[in-house]
Amino acid sequence: MGWLALPVGIVLALVLFAGALDSLTVGRSAEDLRQLEEALRRGCVSCYAVEGRYPPDLEYLKEHYGLQVDEERYTVAYDIFAPNLMPDITVLERKP
Repeated sequence: MGWLALPVGIVLALVLFAGALDSLTVGRSAEDLRQLEEALRRGCVSCYAVEGRYPPDLEYLKEHYGLQVDEERYTVAYDIFAPNLMPDITVLERKP
């Protein structure tokens, strides 16, 4: 019976390891999403400080402020109400 405990222990350790790895991946993904949203907001504030208005659209931020968005991984909703009001920015991760 002692010989059976070793394989069961190994399988249990692998299952726990896989769960921990999945948890790390989810945490990293959430952090990447937060960093992208923060970069978008910083770009908007920089544009406002330099030009006196917020960027008219996401493409403007990309062209003039070097912002990069992995569009295969993220969807960005960028809604501007007026040039002197901070845009509403929403970043969503696309499902694979």
